[in-house]
Amino acid sequence: MLGAEKIGEFAIWYVVFLFTLTIHEGGHALVAWMGGDDTAYRGGQVSLNPWPHVRREPFGTVLVPILSFIWSGWMMGWASAPYDPAWGRRHPRRLAAMSAAGPAANLLLMLAAFAAIKIMLGGGAFVAPDNAGFSHVVGVPPGTPDGSLLYPAAFTLSVALNLNLLLFLFNLIPLPPLDGSGVLQGLFPATAGRLFDALSGNPMLSLLGLLVAWRIFGYIFGPAFGMLLALLHPGVSYS
Repeated sequence: MLGAEKIGEFAIWYVVFLFTLTIHEGGHALVAWMGGDDTAYRGGQVSLNPWPHVRREPFGTVLVPILSFIWSGWMMGWASAPYDPAWGRRHPRRLAAMSAAGPAANLLLMLAAFAAIKIMLGGGAFVAPDNAGFSHVVGVPPGTPDGSLLYPAAFTLSVALNLNLLLFLFNLIPLPPLDGSGVLQGLFPATAGRLFDALSGNPMLSLLGLLVAWRIFGYIFGPAFGMLLALLHPGVSYS
């Protein structure tokens, strides 16, 4: 049973999670549409409205995020923007741009959250926490009233920063079905393109790619998170 504090954290997590997925997939859909493929556009996914993404992937946008938060205290899930593979084969550079658009959207959101946190730190509204974590990269000054909006603001920006860092790095791993494989597929259509095109059609190989990518990601995120903390709080050491 979730207490009131956990319910509040869940609400913030889900709003940030769903908004992030919408921007990520909307980026794919927008660039594909601009490049001549209106598949996702016809599905309503060139939009800031999350409903088309929820409708297409209810399991990855609703059920899995809820269950993963209950089990682990953070959310995982997925969404997808459809595209025409034949269009991608005809226009490999456009395929690469479409694939890169999702991680690029995450990078922009991460930079926006980082800038907001640095401004709040500079103004004294936030401070370096005693113990940093995925959902807690900043704290509020001692003596801040319990009902202050600074508490949810710090939590929201922490989640937004690290969730977008996670999605940016994870999706760029060049293994199907992740976006990094689409980038390579478009940049090198005669070599990597043919290989990834064949692999992406096999659900079992795609699942294997996700498992291997998650293993690789385990070695990437820790150093990236440490670098992020060093940029946010110069001179503060976290073990």
